Amino acid sequence: MKKQAKSKPIVYKLHPAQPLTARQKREIQALAAMPEDKIDTSDIPQLPPGAWKNAVHGKWYRPVKQPVSIRLDADVLAWLKAKGTGYQTKVNIFLRERMLKEISK
Repeated sequence: MKKQAKSKPIVYKLHPAQPLTARQKREIQALAAMPEDKIDTSDIPQLPPGAWKNAVHGKWYRPVKQPVSIRLDADVLAWLKAKGTGYQTKVNIFLRERMLKEISK
């Protein structure tokens, strides 16, 4: 089985052509201080009712991984490895499910 090559992340940096003027900075500060209900959004079109029906929460979220050393019972490790490659990912999935279950209580 071939391992997939790790892809390098693409990083975009914004470089404005010109720095903001004092007037533009004042306008931004005024907007930031304005309550949400006072901001005119009439020029933004409404989304149709089904626009979010296929949305998936967290699809692109990739948490930072931290290497650790963990001691597992031999039978537990054998069971995980018997299910195929990716036993460490499975351990992470099981622990995340348990964590989320406890947090939601």
